[in-house]
Amino acid sequence: MKVCAVGLRGIPDVMGGIESHCQQLYPRMVNDNVAITVIGRSPYLPKHPATYRGVEVRSVWAVKNKFLETILHTFLAILYARFFVKPDVLHIHGIGPALYTPLAKLLGFKVIVTHHGADYDRQKWNGFAKGMLKLGESMAVRFADKTLVVGRSLTYKLRRRFNKHASRIVFVPNGALTGVDEHLNADKLPKDLAIKAGSYILAVGRLVPEKGFHDLIDGYRKSKTEHKLVIVGNADHEDEYSTSLTAQRSGNVIFAGRRQGDELNALYKFARVFVLPSYHEGLPIVALEAISAGTQVIVSDIDPNLDIGLPSDCYFPVGDISALADKLTRLDKLKLELDKDAFLARFNWDEIAQETRVLFEQTLTKLKAQRHAVKE
Repeated sequence: MKVCAVGLRGIPDVMGGIESHCQQLYPRMVNDNVAITVIGRSPYLPKHPATYRGVEVRSVWAVKNKFLETILHTFLAILYARFFVKPDVLHIHGIGPALYTPLAKLLGFKVIVTHHGADYDRQKWNGFAKGMLKLGESMAVRFADKTLVVGRSLTYKLRRRFNKHASRIVFVPNGALTGVDEHLNADKLPKDLAIKAGSYILAVGRLVPEKGFHDLIDGYRKSKTEHKLVIVGNADHEDEYSTSLTAQRSGNVIFAGRRQGDELNALYKFARVFVLPSYHEGLPIVALEAISAGTQVIVSDIDPNLDIGLPSDCYFPVGDISALADKLTRLDKLKLELDKDAFLARFNWDEIAQETRVLFEQTLTKLKAQRHAVKE
């Protein structure tokens, strides 16, 4: 079985939840019977094809523009897949790219879409863009051979809204890493940040409004915590929001930019607490990774975060700066502990990859059987 993935920026180590999802998923799916090609975007990848842990990665030209990048590149990537990759299954990521599901079907692809979250809830989109994203969601559910959804609550909502297609909507969550290397020491913390183990509050994500980092900074300043605040990540496209956010840096509010490898793992492992104040998520990989590192977390109470199943003290009402400030002030009095082993068992990438591979194989086999029956 040959699979081709479109709709993402690329792998490995490209910032974004979908990109992290694919980086963990695809290498675990590859075997003697499954070959996978990722078609990524030229601004984020080397010019020439490469291989990452058995996954072929190809770069196709893309314009780096907040509004046009994804939609234009997905169209080019689907055509590239049709004429150069020729896969058995086209795997489309995200409901924006899923607008092209009917086109992909017309081109003869078996199509599986992964729905990574209700992107029309993102604050950056205007009314027209939100309408197109909702249309993409509809195209995915109505025309794809299977729609995989990373959020449990979102899966239930989609099955109710599209009840005629409910049998093709499947919950397949994001996973967590199996845990940061237990031998990783605090000396791996980035030296340029001048922080010590247990002395900082950590947040990780793109500098976009829906991540709620403006609330986090306000809540941090209203709190009585003595810890520093470290925000890891940057903006794909610099804009007024990201500029206004980074302008608030100080000796205690640190914007660390992108970090990866041992530096990022150490930041997760040695944080006093990880905070995710987001207004929109699919199923937040950064929170899963923080928990897998053994770090306590505080997250907003949106449905995708509630789907993780954390203790009640881990949640605060989304957008409630005073409640967040109170949590940060009373860290030592909160009950934030959870059963890490049970958590890792629920969000295990190896099992998720196996389940996804089986779904692909079953879908392909079923479609081949249906076509054979029609011919007879």
